[in-house]
Amino acid sequence: MSIVTDPRGFGRVAVLMGGTSSEREVSLNSGSNVLEALRARGVDAHAVDGIPALVGSLVGSGGRKFDRVFNILHGNKGGGEDGVLQGLLEALNIPCTGSGVLGTALAMDKIRSKQVWLALGLPTPRYIRLAKGSDVHAAAKSLGLPVIVKPSCEGSSVGVSRVFNDADLDAAVELAARYPGELLMEQLIEGQELTVGILGDIALPSIRIVPAGEYYDYHAKYVSDDTQYLCPGLEGEAEEEIKKLALEAFHAIGCEGWSRVDVMRDKAGKFYLLEVNTAPGMTSHSLVPKAAAQVGIDFQTLCWKILETSVE
Repeated sequence: MSIVTDPRGFGRVAVLMGGTSSEREVSLNSGSNVLEALRARGVDAHAVDGIPALVGSLVGSGGRKFDRVFNILHGNKGGGEDGVLQGLLEALNIPCTGSGVLGTALAMDKIRSKQVWLALGLPTPRYIRLAKGSDVHAAAKSLGLPVIVKPSCEGSSVGVSRVFNDADLDAAVELAARYPGELLMEQLIEGQELTVGILGDIALPSIRIVPAGEYYDYHAKYVSDDTQYLCPGLEGEAEEEIKKLALEAFHAIGCEGWSRVDVMRDKAGKFYLLEVNTAPGMTSHSLVPKAAAQVGIDFQTLCWKILETSVE
């Protein structure tokens, strides 16, 4: 059931995209798709590139005031997934799609989200926080190779390395350290890569990702047309289990509205939570639109329903 039936009920909508994070190009792609979909449904939607431009529109003299924001910025440090944008809009009393300050901040920080999940007994790969000057070789020995080394606060597989040999550790750390924030070393789970979209309080069908290459990296996510997406990714009890786990992970870190929860399933069938994306991609290769389509929600309707998450 729709909360809003008349597009005028949304008022003037800023579709916030682009920004200055490492995921800028993906965000611009997502944003243009969302803008087109909302306008096709009669919504008074306008593109805004980045948080400073939005601030100018909201508080600057002669700015174009907006009634709400559809946030499709990706990433942190100039993206809209680290709580900064949400705090700003809360202070200005401007409704925004998706999670608030707490949910976005915790979801962006993979170390803190793991700490919450572990405290609640939710499964996630074993990990070590790599502070500056940490002995990465000792850390890898403690976890046991193979491991993943990645920035704690980036998305879209940016800065991620899979390390199978001790000799490759230093290069992996050097790559991850190019990005701001802490580093994370994580046990590499070998098995099926899955993701579950969340819309409201409903878990959409899971998607199993089968890249043509060995891994689902940036190229496989946004460039390659050879990646297979199997939806639903699982059947029977396993499908129900992963959807339940995804919702628990989503609520545990204070998320709301919509998100995408990434999960690994090892060869024994055990699930491991990886991360929650609070402003998932909406490109032609993106996964939430694929899962929504599986239950009869087309792209325009999906964008409308996401915009409705900004309406109390």
